[in-house]
Amino acid sequence: MSTQTINAIQVHEYGNADQLKLEQIPQPEPQENEVLVRLYAAGVNPVDWKIRSGGLKDFMPMTLPYVPGADLAGVVEKVGRGVTAWQPGQEVFGRGSQGTYTQYAIVPAQTLALKPRSLNFEEAATIPVGATTAWQALFDHGNLQSGQRVLILGGAGGVGLFAVQFARWKGAHVISTASTGNVDFVHSLGAESVIDYTKMRVEDEIHDVDLVLDTVGGAALASVLPTLKRGGTLVSIAGQPDEAKAREAGVHTARFSAQVTSELLATFAQLIEEGQVKAVVGITFPLSEAGKAQELSQSGHGRGRIILSIA
Repeated sequence: MSTQTINAIQVHEYGNADQLKLEQIPQPEPQENEVLVRLYAAGVNPVDWKIRSGGLKDFMPMTLPYVPGADLAGVVEKVGRGVTAWQPGQEVFGRGSQGTYTQYAIVPAQTLALKPRSLNFEEAATIPVGATTAWQALFDHGNLQSGQRVLILGGAGGVGLFAVQFARWKGAHVISTASTGNVDFVHSLGAESVIDYTKMRVEDEIHDVDLVLDTVGGAALASVLPTLKRGGTLVSIAGQPDEAKAREAGVHTARFSAQVTSELLATFAQLIEEGQVKAVVGITFPLSEAGKAQELSQSGHGRGRIILSIA
């Protein structure tokens, strides 16, 4: 560790958003195959508050205190031994390994990519986990093909908005769900049909889809099986599908954890530079208001990714 100190959010014990404390910590030093990035923006993902609350401690135990967060965008400050792909001064985005609610973060060299020139740091920080999750759900686990019908539950959120755009780019017929205020927004992303879930039940409106990607969980996940054709696939990132009911309906199910890689991030950057995909910032908070940002995420904030702007 360096003798220099930096601002970071730390969690000393599991609990509510009051556990997010802005503190001074030693600036970390990059080790072999690691990069130290000076952050200008960090993404707030739902998993961040789920970890903080203690709800995932049996599956993702943290050594307390810890710095939350995974998504980041910033400038390379320093590289560790063995790193040849990155140099100080490069503008990058990626996934940190030791928390990103901080001024400086450690990032594995293989989970970084050059920031798209057309994006600012806040926009770039929306991409890593959300876009990777959407891509791997659709193509690695859902095997989505051109011409197939896909239903994306929650098309306006941080994962859903990328899923809608990727599915449209692939040539699929895209159906999605959204609240009243987000219907037009999800249409603009490329969904051919958008169901306003506050006014109608998706299982009454949609049938014979090849793939469902659930980013919502809860009642939405429980009710979605009738929309799938036999032999279809249900991928959920927000809950555990009922395996017995899925088998009875002839539906395959999948759950997974996103694996961010430099190669995938570079693919996303290319799609963005080509105008095929756009990044959407929902609302931005300063680092000192990380608690408010997580509370908004926990409330079901519905459009784009919440971002922490880091001075």
